[in-house]
Amino acid sequence: MQPLAERVRPTHLNNYIGQQHIIGPESGLRKAIDQNLLPSIILWGPPGVGKTTLAQIISNTLKRPFYALSAINSGVKDVRDVIEKAQGDGGFFKQEKPILFIDEIHRFSKSQQDSLLNAVEKGIVTLVGATTENPSFEVIPALLSRCQVYILKNLSKDELISLLNNAIEHDEYLKTKHIVLKETEALLRISGGDGRKLLNALEIVVNCISDDDKVITDDLVKKYIQQNLALYDKSGEQHYDIISAFIKSIRGSDPNAAVYWLARMIEGGEDPLFIARRLLILSSEDIGNANPTALVMANNCFQAVNIIGYPECRIILSQTTTYLACSAKSNSSYMAINQAQQIVKQTGDLAVPLHLRNAPTKLMKELGYGDNYKYSHDFEGNFIEQEFLPSEISGTTLFNPSENSREKELKDFLKQRWKNKYNY
Repeated sequence: MQPLAERVRPTHLNNYIGQQHIIGPESGLRKAIDQNLLPSIILWGPPGVGKTTLAQIISNTLKRPFYALSAINSGVKDVRDVIEKAQGDGGFFKQEKPILFIDEIHRFSKSQQDSLLNAVEKGIVTLVGATTENPSFEVIPALLSRCQVYILKNLSKDELISLLNNAIEHDEYLKTKHIVLKETEALLRISGGDGRKLLNALEIVVNCISDDDKVITDDLVKKYIQQNLALYDKSGEQHYDIISAFIKSIRGSDPNAAVYWLARMIEGGEDPLFIARRLLILSSEDIGNANPTALVMANNCFQAVNIIGYPECRIILSQTTTYLACSAKSNSSYMAINQAQQIVKQTGDLAVPLHLRNAPTKLMKELGYGDNYKYSHDFEGNFIEQEFLPSEISGTTLFNPSENSREKELKDFLKQRWKNKYNY
C-alpha cells in the first residue's frame, strides 16, 4: 500500500490545501496556470508544504507531458536524456511544452544546472524546480534569471487540521477505521508545519491502534510515535529541527550543546556550506557589534569550508561554532533593521530632506538641493549636529546598543556626540 501522503495527494488546485498567497484566485501564478502561460518557476519552501504536489497539479491542469528528476540521484546524462525525450514530446514548434520537475534542485552541481540552461532558454521545457534552500545561494544566476521564484510557507494550524480531516474522510483505508480525531495538539507539534510528516504520524498511530480504539487523543499519539522521529535526516523531516537547536545553542552561549548538534549534522551528511552560511547569518543577527570579529570569523569559515570540504572542514566549523557560542551577544543591529523596515512600510517613500540631496546640475542647486548641508569633516571632532532623517520621523530611535562592553562604548560615543538625541 502507498503511504498515506501519496494516497491523499490532491490532483486539482481546488483541493490543494495552503499556499493561497501564490495560488489563490487573484495570484499571478494562478492566472498563469489558468491562461496556460506558465513560465519556468522555482518553488522554495520547507519540507512537506506541497511543492511536489503543486508541480503535479500544474501538469495535470495544463495537460502537459510531465518529467520528474530527483537531484539526489540524477546526473547530467539523466538531464540530457529527459530533455531529449521532452523535445520529442514538445519540440520547438509544438504548443504544449513538457514540464520538467526537478526535486531538490539545490543539490544539482553547476554542470548539472548548466545542462538545463539551453532547454529552458529555448522553451524546450518549462522547468519547475523545488528547493528547501535559498535559490539565490544554490541556483546558478543564469538559470535563476530565467525562472520566477515562489516562496511556500509552513502550513498553518487550521490547514494542518484540514489535512488530517481530509485524510480521515477521503482515504479508502482510513474510512474503514471510522477514526474520531478528538485531539490534535500532539500531531501538530510533531509535524512542525510539515504536512507529509503530519500524515506519516497519523498513519503510524492508525496502524497501531486496535479496532476497538478509534478515538485519537494526544496521549495515544505520544504512546505510538517513537523517539526515532528525532533521528537526523538532512533531506527530510528533521533538517530544520536540528539546525534550529544548533543556532539556539550558540545564541544561548552553550558551546557543548552547539558542538553536539553540529556533530549530528555532520554525521547525517549535511551540506557543510549550509551550516557555514547559518553561522555567518548568526554572527550578525545574534552577536553583531558586541563582537565585530565574529562576522570576520564566520565569513572566513564560510570561505574555508567552500575550499576544503569534508572531512577537514568539520574542524573549522567546530572552531567557529565554539567561538560564536562563547562570544558576547547582541541583536541590536537585527532589531534596528526590522524596526526601520517596519517604519518604511508604514510611512512609504518619504522625501529626502533638501540639504541631504545631491546637486549635480545648476537647476538642482537653484531648487535648493544641498543647501545648508554641513560637511562633518569641516568641524571639530569631524562632527556637527544636523538632521539626517525625513522630517516626518525626526527623532525616531532605531538603534539601541545592548549592555555589553563593546556596545556600551558605542552608546557612550552616541551620547557624547548627540546628547539628547541618543540619550539612552
